[in-house]
Amino acid sequence: MATGNPITYRTALEIASHEAIVRQAYKDSVGVWTWSVGLTNATGHNVERYIGKPQTMEHCLRIYVWALEEKYAPAVRKAFAGHTLTEAQFAAALSFHWNTGAISRASWVRLWKEGKIAEAKKAFMDWSRPAEIVPRRQKERDLFFDGKWSNNGTITEYTRVAASGTPVWSSAMRVNIEADLRVALGQGGAEPAPTPAEPTPEPPAPARTPAAILAEIRVLQDELETLIGA
Repeated sequence: MATGNPITYRTALEIASHEAIVRQAYKDSVGVWTWSVGLTNATGHNVERYIGKPQTMEHCLRIYVWALEEKYAPAVRKAFAGHTLTEAQFAAALSFHWNTGAISRASWVRLWKEGKIAEAKKAFMDWSRPAEIVPRRQKERDLFFDGKWSNNGTITEYTRVAASGTPVWSSAMRVNIEADLRVALGQGGAEPAPTPAEPTPEPPAPARTPAAILAEIRVLQDELETLIGA
């Protein structure tokens, strides 16, 4: 069932690959303070605490995963309640909702649930404004209807923010987030080394009684007398 779809590593990576990341708070195109993979205060996490304070990639992704699970995935699961989604379909629908916030009213969802697959695939592209969003929408469509994943483990990071609060666009670089994302999902880190077994102690020698010691002395004396007399 749709309610069983978890936030998998591949799902989180696919959605992030459509976005950019800034590790300190910045102002978006309409002046809203934003951070990490497009997070704002609307998620319930105060992003203004990161103004001028870059965070580790792991922390940025950990909050991103939290927002996916707590703020966006429930609406997607609800929209498809009663229908089975593959991992690819869930990832595509969640990416769509992360970007548009419209999973509950998108006509393509209703058409797909009615079994009108061709009409749903066409209606998916109704959400293609502004024009620069078209490549993303095409990738989401191809993932949902054809199971075609598009990420390669990297995301665009803007490494600097101007005094005005806007990202320095020339600071863009592609970074690999695979290891940090696995840690954010609780999947990273090396396996702990096994604890070496404690060596088994040798059993203590049995206590020697005075009589036993005396008997040994007598045996040695006899052996010595035999050697001398030989």
